Amino acid sequence: MNILLVNDDGYKAKGLRVLCEAMSRVGDVTVVAPKTPQSAMSSSVSLGLKKLAGKQLPELRPGRWFYLDATPVSCVKFALNFPFSERKPDVVISGINHGSNASTGSCYSATLGAAEEAAISGIPSIGVSLNSFHPDADFSLITEYFPGIFRTLLDNWPKDVFGLYYNINFPSCRVDEVKGIRVTRMGRGHWVKEFNIWDEETEARFAARAEAFALPADFDFPLEEGEKAYYIVGEFVDDESAGEDADHRLLDDGWITITPMTADSTNYPEIDHLKQLGFNKDFKK
Repeated sequence: MNILLVNDDGYKAKGLRVLCEAMSRVGDVTVVAPKTPQSAMSSSVSLGLKKLAGKQLPELRPGRWFYLDATPVSCVKFALNFPFSERKPDVVISGINHGSNASTGSCYSATLGAAEEAAISGIPSIGVSLNSFHPDADFSLITEYFPGIFRTLLDNWPKDVFGLYYNINFPSCRVDEVKGIRVTRMGRGHWVKEFNIWDEETEARFAARAEAFALPADFDFPLEEGEKAYYIVGEFVDDESAGEDADHRLLDDGWITITPMTADSTNYPEIDHLKQLGFNKDFKK
């Protein structure tokens, strides 16, 4: 089995290394990951008149490793053009993401954007996330349970379902604390108070966090006359009224969640509604 691994936290992320070790026991692994973190890039593609730096990393094992200075979706496209130019991978796994990709956060997720890109190309794909943003998080729950989940999904993958991929989120807890597995739907929520003023205190706090977690940080950019600096950190508002099957609620309650998703964003019931409104009409010539 040929397995392509991608992520959005960059090729140095612990979650990717853990996933690579686990999946190398299942098949032949190829990693194509961003050179630097690319969180919340969704399905962005690195288009434009610019060079994209890529590099093979023969010193990294197991499998074949590459980085690309581009978005996760671009990494999938690169993989299909180069290491998998002759034959598509049998499956694409995106992750392990540091942080949840539940609820409407999935709409912004570059982890899931990469999984969706593979699904559009007809490749079975899975996004995997841990509900912890710590770069040195404990991934033992995933190494314990993901291989079995992966095998069951792959052995029973539905045929002829365009753009299907699975969004799997693991709670941040010990193996003996997890409650079980639940099939879920995307929860409902939104963010408020997202834009904040960037000041010296903010810069010092972010710089200290970047240093502690060995994250890239470049805060030294000039402002033009009249410009102000901002940063985005919002507050999540749970919009569920009775969401016992919502992924984010079950995840927070200690369950592993599996949410089937699709690249087909068509709202099929609304098609009939629009037809009833008379939008299907011919104009006289």
